[in-house]
Order: sequence, then structure tokens, then C-alpha cells
Amino acid sequence: MAYTIEQLTALEAALAKGEKRVSFGDKTVEYRSVQELKEAMRAVERGLAEQAAATGLVPPPARQVRVTTGKGF
Repeated sequence: MAYTIEQLTALEAALAKGEKRVSFGDKTVEYRSVQELKEAMRAVERGLAEQAAATGLVPPPARQVRVTTGKGF
């Protein structure tokens, strides 16, 4: 599912206010607990990160090359 920054912002605002009901445009979701709301936030954050990686907006992690030398004895 494609997530948006606005959905994450709405979830964060609801958590900050202590509410369990969140509205996204014309849809309203009521979560059973704060823990469930936090899990939804993690799912949206994870989805946004996957979308960014898939589109190439996030660069790949840096590679490290380590070279060791010796005298050959």
C-alpha cells in the first residue's frame, strides 16, 4: 500500500493529543489502544522508507573496502 507523509503526520498528531481516532481525507479509523496506534505509525514509516528505496530517493549504504598489507614473512 502506498503511504503518504500526510497520513504519518495525522497519526503523530493523534498520538500527541492522546486521541485514538484518526482521519485521512474522507476515512476515519479508530484504534483500540495507543500501542495499536504506534504500530500503525511504524507500518507507515516502514512503508515510506520502502517507497523511497524503491524509487531511488535514498542512496544505498556506503561500501567499505579495507586493505591490509604485510612484508610477506
